[in-house]
Amino acid sequence: MGRVFVPTDETFPRTADAVVIGGGIVGVATAFWLWRAGLDTVLVEMRDGLSTLTTPESIESFRAQFTEPAMSELAVASIAMFENFADIVSISGYDISLRHQGYLFVTDDSEMTNDVRSAVEKHHKLGVTDSEFLTGDEARARFPYLSDSVVAATFRQRDGWLSTHEATQGLAKGSSARFLVRTRATDVLQDAQGVCGVETDRGTIATRAVVNAAGPFAGQVGQMVGLDLPLEPVRRQKVFISPKPQIPQDAPLTIDLVRDAYWRPETGGAYIAWVDPDEPVNQQPSESPPTDPHFAAIVLEKLVNLTPFWEEVAMGLKKTDVHPSAGYYVYTPDDQPLIGPTPKVPGFYLNCGYWAGVMLSPEAGKRVADLVTGAMDPQDNSLRPTRYEEGIVVEGDSFLRGRR
Repeated sequence: MGRVFVPTDETFPRTADAVVIGGGIVGVATAFWLWRAGLDTVLVEMRDGLSTLTTPESIESFRAQFTEPAMSELAVASIAMFENFADIVSISGYDISLRHQGYLFVTDDSEMTNDVRSAVEKHHKLGVTDSEFLTGDEARARFPYLSDSVVAATFRQRDGWLSTHEATQGLAKGSSARFLVRTRATDVLQDAQGVCGVETDRGTIATRAVVNAAGPFAGQVGQMVGLDLPLEPVRRQKVFISPKPQIPQDAPLTIDLVRDAYWRPETGGAYIAWVDPDEPVNQQPSESPPTDPHFAAIVLEKLVNLTPFWEEVAMGLKKTDVHPSAGYYVYTPDDQPLIGPTPKVPGFYLNCGYWAGVMLSPEAGKRVADLVTGAMDPQDNSLRPTRYEEGIVVEGDSFLRGRR
């Protein structure tokens, strides 16, 4: 059973086989798999608890509808782990509130029809053969809340959402790793052989393997070892709308491809969000990113176009019905994560650069563990940090990345 605690002088670990910096779902999954590989593993998290910054501010969803081979590979394997989560963490009956209500991408722009159809063809080539192309009429027949203006859609029923809190806690409970909260990494130490320790505000942990899974703060952790990582943190907001009878609770996560706005049902209400392509990069992210007071109104105005029932919902909203929050996406030059060792700093590994961290975290954590232990050859990992220098970058074109 993993232990999550605030260390004292007596309980602070002075050595570890591996140290993970960052306690979001990506970091916790990494710690889980490092422990499963037989390594004495310690995770350090600066906040009061695990998964309390960006992870819970996501839309908490997963999908296999990717067009990039590397992303699809991670997503498919991660979904399989979510579907068998209790067995993976060896906790009988453990429930992460998995819901297979689907991902529905829709457009009212006829010029996008070929792109939508092409995306489904790419899904199929990558082995995700249950992704469907729908005409506007087919989409409305299945999802009657859609506007008459919808002309095309993609849908996969086995996409969906889960509780990121329960998933993160389950990964922690299912291991014997130690999770130190209220413990801030202040430096990564090196000697002639490479990484030799992690300095924190509570003491130093001697180790030869450090994984940077610090989410929006991964760039700052990279600077501790002299690396200028190609990471761009960008604020992303969402809003919880209190329960309203007009919101169909059996609906899939529905995404407007033209306006980059989306929603999904949640406990009688819904999460709504918009990926603003003009949101600026913030290289000094905050632990408490601010929300825009007009964000909910902007999103609702966009949602009305393809899901008209939102107009009636909006008309009846009170201030107490609207609950905004914010976290971060972190982009890389090809919109795909950085996973694996950094040759310039032996013993320093990356697992960062995510705009889709929740849905890729289980398999990404396992991959890092395989790389640390030598079970995977770094050259077999197409998401290795050296890919830009090597010229093996495959540009991403999956929907809803927030980049145009």
